[in-house]
Amino acid sequence: MDPSRRFDELIAEGEAAPIEGWDFSWFAGRATEERPSWGYSALAAERIADPAVAAVVDLQTGGGEVFAEALARASAGIDGPDGVRRPGRIPPTVWATEGWPPNLALARRALELFRGEAVLVDERARLPFTDGLFDLVLSRHPAFTNWPEIARVLAPGGTYLSQQVAAGSNRELYEFFLGPHPVGENDERSLANLVTGARAAGLSVVDAVQEATRVEFFDVGAVVHFLRKVLWTVPDFSVERYRGKLEELHRIIEAEGSFVCHSRRALVEARRS
Repeated sequence: MDPSRRFDELIAEGEAAPIEGWDFSWFAGRATEERPSWGYSALAAERIADPAVAAVVDLQTGGGEVFAEALARASAGIDGPDGVRRPGRIPPTVWATEGWPPNLALARRALELFRGEAVLVDERARLPFTDGLFDLVLSRHPAFTNWPEIARVLAPGGTYLSQQVAAGSNRELYEFFLGPHPVGENDERSLANLVTGARAAGLSVVDAVQEATRVEFFDVGAVVHFLRKVLWTVPDFSVERYRGKLEELHRIIEAEGSFVCHSRRALVEARRS
């Protein structure tokens, strides 16, 4: 195949792939990402299945895929630390928020099975819920963590559990397109600042850990799709703007077999006293 034709075809595939929701199955065979050791979905399912949780909300749920997976796990039953399987359950009140209308439609469909509802809410806006409504607030990869609002809607004794995209995530990919970018403790996504934000809102931090995991792209089309889907990686990304860099990246992948970078994930669990 003509190398230029292969490049153009891969770019077209990456541009044509749908970007709604957080379903990453399109990347099968084209990119891989290691998962953090803590297993967020299983942790969320354990918290959801707790009999003390009467109301749960997932903030910035995307297409609801991860939240629905955790709900399904909770409904199927959870193995306790003593090895005894606890009966499955879903809290009576299940909500989710999402800020992008195309994702909202997906989330509503994903939550129908669990009698859940999803509402359109910008990530920086006041949450449309009464004070102290939720025993459990979840959020996976929020674009912004609104600590005062999280604390407000948590019931006394309630828990916030979140997996965050930590500072410096996919830095190698960002720097390939935009050049060196120092990452310091002033970054709002640093683990230290996440902990500070939780405590400033009056929450007690139960756990705060961070890991780096390997990400590997096997063709330039996968990179295009990723940068369209995960917008904050290269905020001004477009194929037209970065065509020269994409051609360079294509040559690297063709020669070396892949492009490797590292995601950084943080797990934060906090509680309202």
